[in-house]
Amino acid sequence: MTESTNINLVVVCGATASGKTRLGVELARRFGGEILSVDSRQVYRGLDIGSGKDLDEYNTPQGPVPYHLIDIVDPPQVYSLWNYLGDFDRAFMDISDRAHLPVAVGGTGLYLEAILRGYEVPEKPADEQLRTELMQESHATLERRLRQLDLARYRELDANTSKRRLVRALEVSLGVDGTEPHRVAAVSASLRPLVLTIRWDRALLRERVATRLDERLAVGMVEEVQSLLDAGVGIERLDRLGMEFRHIGHHLVGDTTYEQMRTDLLQAIGQLVKRQDTYFRGMERRGTPMHWLDGDDHTAAIDIVEKALAP
Repeated sequence: MTESTNINLVVVCGATASGKTRLGVELARRFGGEILSVDSRQVYRGLDIGSGKDLDEYNTPQGPVPYHLIDIVDPPQVYSLWNYLGDFDRAFMDISDRAHLPVAVGGTGLYLEAILRGYEVPEKPADEQLRTELMQESHATLERRLRQLDLARYRELDANTSKRRLVRALEVSLGVDGTEPHRVAAVSASLRPLVLTIRWDRALLRERVATRLDERLAVGMVEEVQSLLDAGVGIERLDRLGMEFRHIGHHLVGDTTYEQMRTDLLQAIGQLVKRQDTYFRGMERRGTPMHWLDGDDHTAAIDIVEKALAP
């Protein structure tokens, strides 16, 4: 890779089903890079289809593209942003020390912004992603989940309990204790990033989301979740591993039909896409410069990176 004083990190981000992995792999292949996953769920082993790892895309005709921060912990282990920043820092330095180009790829906006803006993060932060997801649920659904998870805590609530109190009760029951930290983590490297953000026409992206969901269901996403249940990963842990695992898990234990599960999951992914778009635009407003790419325009992305790496 040609040494450059301009950038030392390429970032490819965007909503679910926008084509981030494919573009990131193409850039890494062309510019002597290695992939750094920026995804809060791809760190877990066994969550291959549900988290959208798409590992086959890393095997190109020119050879495999190395990747990092995928398949590094087991599902029962709690892995936070604090853990991630330390692992990212070490992987980034390892790639850079070997004179390769780090290419960060992912859609977990909180993780990405923490990297780029140098956040100092508590060792045990509140799980804001879980809280956001829970707030999207109906009052009745939250009551049902708490009753199934922690009957004693459910009985402590009165009939007029607010949605926020229900969410807090679920957080406590799921082990999100909110204790104050005694250590912090932050990316220590001096980053000079180039951020590429993929955007699609909303109607086209909805089609891509639906197609991708059906493809993942067809190749074994339900069976993947069943394997997790068979391995002893409980339904309450699946709840915290993301919407695919939560909705499919509840279908597998008899709470919903397959058709209702697919409908609910498609709706949840659509809501996630909207939140991701809002978050990335917010990052730009908060001071992160972004190059917006239309759809799968790899040519424009390659040109931008070439110019940024030029001496």
